[in-house]
Amino acid sequence: MGSVSTHPRGIPMPLSEQEQRLLDEMERQLMHNDADVVHPGAPRSFSYRNMLVGVLLVIVGLVGVLAGIMLWGLQVVVAVIVGVVGFAAMVAGAIIAFAPGRGSQAPRSGGEPRSPRPSAPSNDSFMDRMNDRWDRRQQGQ
Repeated sequence: MGSVSTHPRGIPMPLSEQEQRLLDEMERQLMHNDADVVHPGAPRSFSYRNMLVGVLLVIVGLVGVLAGIMLWGLQVVVAVIVGVVGFAAMVAGAIIAFAPGRGSQAPRSGGEPRSPRPSAPSNDSFMDRMNDRWDRRQQGQ
């Protein structure tokens, strides 16, 4: 990557050695941990079974919504229940249809194994974890 940052007025400024090292470290971490973010164009495989089940569920849900509309004049409570269940089936069908297949996990980038991370308490906020990580980097850990 480049070793020049931009001043707020648009004037190019060279990065210090520390800034360049930090930028390189951030790029390596991003490449290592977030392969999906770095390579968003990676093909996602869809399961034909999920697609078929999802489309069928959407069709059944649509029929349920239409049945609820037709029942509106006869039984309002039944019509609302049938319509809501039909809508829920449509939403569930859409979710199932676009869910990736079982074996379509994102490939790992790089051949190096992941190092075990120290487990952070789950009640820490994102910013607290990032501040702790920054402090560890500055201390050389």
